[in-house]
Amino acid sequence: MAHMIRKDDLCDVTLVANGVMARAHRLVLASCSPYFRAMFTGPPGFEERRLETVKLQGLEGEALLLLIDYIYSGQIHIDEDNVQLILPAAGMLQLTTVRDACCDFLHRQLHPSNCLGIRRFADLHGCAELVAVADGFIEQNFVEVVQHEEFLTLTAAQVAQLIHSDKLSVQGEEQVYEAVMFWVRFAPPTRQRALGELMQHVRLPLLPQEFLVNRVEADLRASHDCKDLLIEAMKYHLLRDEEKTLFENTMPRAKPRQPRGKPKILMVVGGQAPKAIRSVEGFDFKKDRWVSLPDLPSRRCRAGVAVLNGQVFAVGGFNGSLRVRTVDLYDPQRDQWTQAPQLEARRSTLGVAVLNNVIYAVGGFDGATGLNTAECFDPRVSEWRDIAPMSIRRSSVGVGVLGGLLYAVGGYDGASRQCLSSVEIYDPKTDEWRPCADMISKRSGAGVGVLNGCLYAVGGHDGPVVRKSVECFCPFETEAGIGTTSINGGASSSSPGVISGSVAGPSGFAPHGSSSTVTGVWRAVPDMMLARRNAGVVAHEGRLYVVGGDDGTSNLASVEVYDPAKNEWTMLNSFMQQGRSYTGVAIVDSPF
Repeated sequence: MAHMIRKDDLCDVTLVANGVMARAHRLVLASCSPYFRAMFTGPPGFEERRLETVKLQGLEGEALLLLIDYIYSGQIHIDEDNVQLILPAAGMLQLTTVRDACCDFLHRQLHPSNCLGIRRFADLHGCAELVAVADGFIEQNFVEVVQHEEFLTLTAAQVAQLIHSDKLSVQGEEQVYEAVMFWVRFAPPTRQRALGELMQHVRLPLLPQEFLVNRVEADLRASHDCKDLLIEAMKYHLLRDEEKTLFENTMPRAKPRQPRGKPKILMVVGGQAPKAIRSVEGFDFKKDRWVSLPDLPSRRCRAGVAVLNGQVFAVGGFNGSLRVRTVDLYDPQRDQWTQAPQLEARRSTLGVAVLNNVIYAVGGFDGATGLNTAECFDPRVSEWRDIAPMSIRRSSVGVGVLGGLLYAVGGYDGASRQCLSSVEIYDPKTDEWRPCADMISKRSGAGVGVLNGCLYAVGGHDGPVVRKSVECFCPFETEAGIGTTSINGGASSSSPGVISGSVAGPSGFAPHGSSSTVTGVWRAVPDMMLARRNAGVVAHEGRLYVVGGDDGTSNLASVEVYDPAKNEWTMLNSFMQQGRSYTGVAIVDSPF
């Protein structure tokens, strides 16, 4: 079909948008777009039905060309430069696949510096799901969001709407108050008049009494509209505890905010230090310190760790004498470990991840040979079962989940005695493994984590060489299109469209039943500060944490943090209580 439009073969309509013309076939357009279907099959009085040239109002010419090309070729390139053109146009033409892909792209771009603008854009174009995602991101990252220029451009009504939320993630109401005053001081002559309205949404009674006296009273003294609010806050501090509880139930401004979810901790499970250990510790993000957690029931290193339904599974590993099948389960609510069903096979240096509410245990070493086998645990039946084996044995393998698929990254093949750069992908729908693009470097014992729709392979080793290099794989990226989204689908596509691994595409010409394909390239990320292998890797609030590991000589107690917005690594200020390699890590609700 694409070659026919290029040659103008049998084209029977010319579309015009903002002076830009595009030739097309009515049948193809109607098959792929409900908008065009209604236009070309409407009642006889609908003039566009018979016109040879149709003018499309409210559509940019560049967007028209991109979307016509998508309908015929099944591909479209979405990036920061064109997403604001494509999304409204796709919405108008009812190309749901493209519109959803634009929303997915913007979701991945969310950052404290741009989330308010993305939220406003999504609201303008009726993208309710993206609005909800942006709202959650803004609430979770409120303290960082208000430090950026977008916050200062908000209207008073928009600031009021933001700080009214019960879900703001703040350590204290002082942070909300300071944000409001920061906004006011940006343009004092006009914004001072909004103080009364805004302070209605600041929970002044929750501010420390000293802060009220020393800061707030001085700031608000001249505002008549704030006088009663300040008196109310002062009176609150004179109440007895039981009176404060009653006050909270009747006065919204005295009710503590309830951020989304409980506070999280970075949990570090067992490891090698230098022998297998039982100890578990956690990093409290809010208090910026390490805390001790209940020990494992038995020594365990080289295990896989995963979180399922809020509980932590420590799967397989090595107890200092044997490779084990046992699985330990930690419940943060009870703050205790219990036994879970055992694996089918003994596995250490395995990879573990959760996909579709199922735990997968991949590869590893059973004490005699490297494994290409894999198995999964379904909590509904509470048992492990074998799945299709990989094409090659992989011990010290990294595993991650992206786009509904399971990635097995690198590792060591004992048969060939080679560290691996190869990657395999498992599709649970077909119970099949297939190859993916090779990494840039061979990596055994690499840490693997997923952040912002990309898979990161961190450190590892190739023989005696311990790496500090890092690389990442983003599906559908190309050498020329870093940070973009590509969609396959459309009128002439030989398979349904693929967006981040899920099957989609416009109705009409795309045949059904074909399996999705994943394309992409590995690209280098800045090196870590230290060379590490056998480290734990986990993502939290837009950053990647690399925990412990060893440098080939000694176990490491340090944690490095990668911020993709700054494209740089920093070292966490505080170290673990002891150096650990072959440890498992997870982000869980704080038990405290």
